[in-house]
Amino acid sequence: MSPLSSIAAADLRVLRGVQSAVTFPGAVPTATALSHAGEHAAAWIGLGTVGFLLDRSRRQEWAIATASVVAAHGASVVLKRVARRHRPLDHHVQVRVGTPSRWSMPSSHATSTTAAAVAFAPLLPVPTWPLVPAMALSRLVLGVHYPSDVTAGALLGAATTVVVRRIAS
Repeated sequence: MSPLSSIAAADLRVLRGVQSAVTFPGAVPTATALSHAGEHAAAWIGLGTVGFLLDRSRRQEWAIATASVVAAHGASVVLKRVARRHRPLDHHVQVRVGTPSRWSMPSSHATSTTAAAVAFAPLLPVPTWPLVPAMALSRLVLGVHYPSDVTAGALLGAATTVVVRRIAS
């Protein structure tokens, strides 16, 4: 078995395991709500816009943070088309939400959510890091991504935020 085949097999085992383990009431509706909020990074761009409009003393910081989210989301969309990895298609995996494309690597939800968590952390009075594992897990619960998709997305989101901050400085 090649290294890529081994990773793919492990990805599928973990995805199946998550779907079979996460059975508590409310898991799917919560994951679905997160999915809708994260679609096209809408909630995070909205949060950045509100912060920009209301927090006059830190407008530049809000603009840079929101630009990080937009850049991260854009990068994930481009990379999906380069990677061309299909979403999970296995009779043991329940797909519980529609998706805008058939490509899964990297997860755009995980990318933009991680970018938002990193970029907005210094601007908000509450911890933002819990958003990252919540969104990543939601993508598995909904059956639309493999674990490596959300991991790649989280790494891309964090890296994009660092790059945007350096460029803006």
